[in-house]
Parts: sequence; C-alpha cells; structure tokens
Amino acid sequence: MENITSERIHCLIIGSGPAGYTAAIYAARANLKPVLYQGIQPGGQLTITTEVENYPGYPDGVQGPEMMIHFEKQAARMGADIRYGLATKVDFSVRPYKVWIDEEKLLEADTVIISTGASAKWLGLESEQRLNGYGVSACAVCDGFFFRGKEVAIIGAGDTAAEEALYLSKLCSTVHMLIRRDQMRASKIMQERVQQTPNIRIYWNSEADEVLGESKVEGLRIRNTKTDALQTIPVSGFFVAIGHQPNSGIFKDWIDMDEAGYILTRPGTSKTNVEGVFAAGDVQDKIYRQAVTAAGSGCMAALDAERYLSALGH
Repeated sequence: MENITSERIHCLIIGSGPAGYTAAIYAARANLKPVLYQGIQPGGQLTITTEVENYPGYPDGVQGPEMMIHFEKQAARMGADIRYGLATKVDFSVRPYKVWIDEEKLLEADTVIISTGASAKWLGLESEQRLNGYGVSACAVCDGFFFRGKEVAIIGAGDTAAEEALYLSKLCSTVHMLIRRDQMRASKIMQERVQQTPNIRIYWNSEADEVLGESKVEGLRIRNTKTDALQTIPVSGFFVAIGHQPNSGIFKDWIDMDEAGYILTRPGTSKTNVEGVFAAGDVQDKIYRQAVTAAGSGCMAALDAERYLSALGH
C-alpha cells in the first residue's frame, strides 16, 4: 500500500447515476475539471429499469440504460473525465481529501461529490431477478402506470409499501398486499388508509414463494408463514417494497448519516458535515428517489462545490 502513486483532482465525483452525471455536466462547464468514477453499477439503478416515461423532455419515453448513455455522453462532451472504477476507502480528515479506487489508486481531491445512490433490497428469489423489468419492479411510482386496470401484488409492511400500495390502487383493478407478519410497521394513519381502500387486499403472515411466468409476470405463489399453505394469485405485476440500502458504507467514519445510512445534508443544500464534501441523489434522499430529483440535486452539488472552491481562491 505504501508506494501507491497519487493523483491530485480538483473535483471528484463518486457515482454515475443521474446525480453524478448532472454534477459532472455542471462542474465541467464551470471549469472544475471533474473526474467521475462510475462505481460498481455504471449508470446506477436506471440501468435495471426498462421504460422511463416520467423524465421530462422524452415525450415518447426512453429506456433507462439508453438514457444513462445520453447523460454520460453529455458529461463527456462538456469535458468531464469519466473513468471506470470503484471507490473503496476514503480519508476526509484533512484537505486534500484522500479517496482510494479499487484499493490500489490514491486520489487527492480538493472537493468531493458523493453520488453513490441506493440499491433496492430484494427478496432473493431466482424468478424475481429473472423477471426484473418484465413485471417485477422495486418502484411503483416508476412502473405502476404500465399496469393500469390490471391485478398486481406488492410485498412490504412499512410506510413506503403502504404509500406504493395506495398509489397502485388508483391505477390497478386489485392490489394484493403481502405482509410477512400479522401486523404492519407503517404508521397508524397509513395502515388505516390501506385497510379502508376497497381494492387493496391484505394477506397477513404471507410471503412470496415464487414469481410465476416465463418471459413476463403471470402470477405469484404465496406461502403462509404460519401454516405453510400455498396459494397462487394471477397478477401481471409484482412490486417489492421492502426498503432501499444507501451505498454509503465507506463514508461512515467521516460523514453524518441517519440510522438507515442515508447521508445527512444541510437543508436546501448538498453540504455534508465535512466542508468541501457534498452529497447528491439517492444516497441522501429516501423520500423522492426519482431520476429527476437526483439530477436536480447533482446540479446543486456542483454549484455548491464551485462556490466552495472559489471561496478558497481556486
């Protein structure tokens, strides 16, 4: 580790979803010479979604992976230095801040924008992964539209699951809601709303045993956790709403986070508790989690970084 060569970087962006690429576009235009490392999933969560119909400016919709290629090309055209690699360790004790890539390359950065995103938690079924994007989704707001008038199932017991079930109930004929235990974790008011919605059917003590269908979701096999009894329901969509995991682990010794690991930013800014380190996108947003809000916060982070550097006289 001792003889690693280091490279000095003016503005380092870690992560390559809508937040990271938008930050790169703005930082490049401000002549901050940004270097962006794409991380373990170049393009982020949008690369595992198919059709994106809610991003402004695409009247006919766009495929998630294609959209991320557009973002990347625009950042590159503006002059951002886009590289493949994963940040594996950081030291934010003194500026320039140290970031190690793939455990071997050391970067020293005047300012850092963290846009490492969050990953949806999955159940771990083979059929769930195989049909992901073909009726299996972790985002009702993104994909509910495709199931108008159809029957869908959702699994989850928290406020997000309740919100998504209510959202789906406005679009779908029936929403079958699976709760693993005999009670929900959601707040009382959300529980009441769900239970008072006539087309949401709740299955207590139930978990997904298998997603059925060859090339698209055609049904769901449910197992009762108390009796082991199996039943099959015909659905066209299956939504997994058991939470997200922010990709923030390597920053935990330096950056303030909430109990779930989301980075805390100063309200109305992208500023973290470490001066010159900013956070954008889903790694600091557990409320909206949309491509358009992530892009907006990436813009904020680049503008905050530019102001921070000009105050230092860079």
